[in-house]
Amino acid sequence: MSEQPNKKRRTLTGKVVSDRMEKTVTVEVTRLVKHQKYKKFVSRTKTYKAHDEANECKVDDIVVIEESRPLSATKRWKVIERRMATSTSAPVAE
Repeated sequence: MSEQPNKKRRTLTGKVVSDRMEKTVTVEVTRLVKHQKYKKFVSRTKTYKAHDEANECKVDDIVVIEESRPLSATKRWKVIERRMATSTSAPVAE
């Protein structure tokens, strides 16, 4: 029962909301869904625990996570790419 190497896995993009665990980050993924009755787009948010092997992701980073085999009781995703962090602080004057 070997896994096929060219099998497509789901990927999601989200924001890191917690990095307090070792080699694990909590990623918040937001998606838009059209309301069935009112036809208005409503945002739905879900959190995923993802494996961060290098422990390099910090809070507010934008990351791409990929589906993987179960790594623990709650972890089923791996961080595959770390994009630019959203900076809300003002630049430091020199």
